[in-house]
Amino acid sequence: MMIARWQFTAKFGYKDKAIELIKEWETEIGSQTNIDVANSRMATGSVGVSEGLVENELYIEGLDDLQQFFDKIATVEMHKDWGRSMGEVIVDGSTRWEVFRIV
Repeated sequence: MMIARWQFTAKFGYKDKAIELIKEWETEIGSQTNIDVANSRMATGSVGVSEGLVENELYIEGLDDLQQFFDKIATVEMHKDWGRSMGEVIVDGSTRWEVFRIV
């Protein structure tokens, strides 16, 4: 079992909107993938980290699941439109994926 963590920094004053968009993504787009987004977990920065930091964790069986996930969302037309909306509320270049193995 692994955790795939997507993180980004929300622009000042836009963290709530970014969280709203993540929830919309889970319902409308993520639900069309091979990963159970109902078990995802979201966290935001508080102390000792940027308050604008948002992380969304997805549980996956392995890296093949993550690749299938990426392949699938690339074909979902709504994902492109959602990405444009998300791009308005996050800091350019702040997005990244991290993958952790659960021991």
